[in-house]
Amino acid sequence: MISAPPKVAIIGLGHVGLPTALGFAELGFQVVGADDDPAKARQIAQGRMPFFEPGLDERLRRHLAQQRFTVADTVQEAMRSAEILFVCVGTPQREDGSADMAQIEAVARSIARSLNGYKLVVEKSTSPVRTAEQIKRTIRRYANGSDHPFDVAVNPEFLREGTAWTDFLHPDRIVLGVESERARALLLELFRPLIERLPADRVIVTDLNTAELIKHASNAFLAAKISFINLMADFCEASGADVALVARGMGLDPRIGPAFLRAGAGFGGYCLPKDLRALIRMGEERGLDVALLRAVEEINRRRVDRLVAKVEQAVWVLRGKTVAILGVAFKPGTDDIREAPALKVMERLLAAGARVQAYDPQALSNARALLPPDGDRVQYSDSAYEAARGAHVLVLLTEWPEFLDLDLDRLAAAMEVPILVDGRNLFDPAAARAAGFDYVGMGRP
Repeated sequence: MISAPPKVAIIGLGHVGLPTALGFAELGFQVVGADDDPAKARQIAQGRMPFFEPGLDERLRRHLAQQRFTVADTVQEAMRSAEILFVCVGTPQREDGSADMAQIEAVARSIARSLNGYKLVVEKSTSPVRTAEQIKRTIRRYANGSDHPFDVAVNPEFLREGTAWTDFLHPDRIVLGVESERARALLLELFRPLIERLPADRVIVTDLNTAELIKHASNAFLAAKISFINLMADFCEASGADVALVARGMGLDPRIGPAFLRAGAGFGGYCLPKDLRALIRMGEERGLDVALLRAVEEINRRRVDRLVAKVEQAVWVLRGKTVAILGVAFKPGTDDIREAPALKVMERLLAAGARVQAYDPQALSNARALLPPDGDRVQYSDSAYEAARGAHVLVLLTEWPEFLDLDLDRLAAAMEVPILVDGRNLFDPAAARAAGFDYVGMGRP
């Protein structure tokens, strides 16, 4: 047992780092956060979330008030004040699909120059295999002869945007990659409140490389499930079958399970597309056959083509038509629009001469920044009903639960032509048709 609770520093306060910081604060640890974006750090220190994550704003204010969580003025200050340093910075995708490791390397160099005692450096950012080894090598290289000891460990994150708080406090598994007994003991003690809630086989303590690959393999497999059911949706359309029932029948098999078997417009967001491409790149660099992963990516890429073709078929000619878009975020529960299918669909529609009226409960400010309002061509609405007003077709692209509460009769009445292209198979086709819609789903007869 560790005699005194270690202080934890979280480097990088984004979609992974901030929920992690507040999660450890909730468990009773003293947590200091830091970010290389001073404006973001000040915003968080004032109790304002830099992104939408349900329920996290209240917890941020509470832990700041209780001083369980503080925000350091500089990254170096946070590093010097804590024993365990979680690296949660971004690993964005480069043009060739590989991960850009510049932020990770910069953090490793800062750690080397901030060593003032033993540090356990925990790689939580999703990174290619052997990144932990590079972090260790970089710290040694830039430590300027410091004899302060340190360890590097890996704790891949499995936090889903929109449910990050629940995912942290109620994980389905905990993976720890370590190479020393000291690191192992520290991490087991740190995660003990969560480990006590889990069956023993849900805690995996392994080597650094295996822990890194578990994360990439998990995301690639989830992407494969989505692409597979989308391919089955195409089979269903070609044969008159219903993909919703096909998915239900598949999901009842415990070896398959129902999760990620919802046909639609494809996957987006920061993690799945980026991690899939990074794994493809890693495989290519090692001379491996990654044809399966490339097929997963290609099927997903074609989903936008498929959906835009459905819209065009429904209205005949896109030029001059008004298209209402319901949902811009890549998934419900977040304001994140990175790699969102909706943005790609909107760009394609605009290129074809259509007008777009979009609504999303949380993501409109981000959408405006990326695709600004443009006279009659691009408009952002305050409600689904406003977006539908005068439209020739309505396209559902994010399955926000609140959309299920919409009055379909009112929605149809607001439109010039009541056509609904359900890109997420959210609505009941019979109910939509009863409201007067010409309903078009994904893989549904």
